[in-house]
Amino acid sequence: MLQHVHILTLTHRHAKLKAIGEIVSAFEGDGKLEERLGSLRNQGLVQEILYLATCNRIMLLFTTDLEVDHTFRQQLLNGNGPAGALAELQHLQGMHAIYHLFEVGASIDSLVVGERQILGQIREAYDRCWGWGLIGDDLRIVLDRTVLAAKDVYNNTKIGEKSVSVVSLAMQQLRKHRPAQDARILMIGAGQTNLLVTKFLKKQGHTNLTVFNRTKERAEQLVKGFEDGRALALHNLENYEAGFDVLIVCTGSAEPILTPELFHWLLAGEDANSKVVIDLGVPHDVAESTVGHYPFHYIGIEQLRALAEENMAFRREEVKRAHAVLHQHLEEIEVNYRQRLLERAMSHLPEQIKSVRHTAVNQIFAKELHKLDPEARDLVERMMTYMEKRCIGIPMKAAREAMLS
Repeated sequence: MLQHVHILTLTHRHAKLKAIGEIVSAFEGDGKLEERLGSLRNQGLVQEILYLATCNRIMLLFTTDLEVDHTFRQQLLNGNGPAGALAELQHLQGMHAIYHLFEVGASIDSLVVGERQILGQIREAYDRCWGWGLIGDDLRIVLDRTVLAAKDVYNNTKIGEKSVSVVSLAMQQLRKHRPAQDARILMIGAGQTNLLVTKFLKKQGHTNLTVFNRTKERAEQLVKGFEDGRALALHNLENYEAGFDVLIVCTGSAEPILTPELFHWLLAGEDANSKVVIDLGVPHDVAESTVGHYPFHYIGIEQLRALAEENMAFRREEVKRAHAVLHQHLEEIEVNYRQRLLERAMSHLPEQIKSVRHTAVNQIFAKELHKLDPEARDLVERMMTYMEKRCIGIPMKAAREAMLS
């Protein structure tokens, strides 16, 4: 069943990100993705195709009656693709391919188990390829069922509970200290991690943020949207006298930058007991001597990673329940597809019955009907219309019942 459905995929589990990037670039280069995918169908290589690329995955979901071998892989890009990377593509067929798609949609196969972003990415890929006319009835059935299966997993398991993001966990720990919305938040570093932190801070309604960074321009990007946001160059940090309530630090420094001396200055004469310090740097940005000398509330990367691993272990247990849900959907898609095949096979039935009726009325019994009075002819017409509808419905119903049994 569904043996013509195939997946060629490469993920973080099987290859380096460089190999994934090479294939993505080969398909999407020069903005010709639609053209390249369309040519695969025009050449008869595939009947339908969906293309999905994320930061750690590329997947081609397609239908074909051809053998998916080395030659097939090379034809994907007309022999111009990265041969080594194409050879690494994992091949799945039939129900194995569909189940893998279910696992992807339910985030079981994701880099971070339980993160729902992948389902949205599948939907976007679906909409795009559908708009390009690359998806037909078969992949529509498969992808619709994938979305249903993923929603079922998210709604009936706890796979998405207990955050495993270090930034998210850090913000959860911060909320336990209940900082006021106008609390003075001092941030050192303006990299990707602290960018994510600012998104959480905005969501929680915080208004007062000061960011120090080596380049002031980058700091200015992070303070956008904060009512009282200030961006300053890192070399001015030693002159900062406004104090803080929460200090968040994450830089690329090889050595701790928050020494006891600098921390004493940043306190601006205030008591350290009420301060919250979050260190997201790897390696540490807060010196051990600073943590040991001052009684502030310290949230460090090791603590957060331990929480993340504990939560990930919880999610892994939920994966077992998720598999049970997905297997049920795998059985259901077989039934759905058989029903669809039946509908296709019997789609000609109404026209054939109408053709029989037309022949009977206009040829075989034309003379006899012509001799009937108008009321009799009207009665015959209504009887034949009724029988036509019944003749269409009865065999289709019987076939469905036989298939389900």
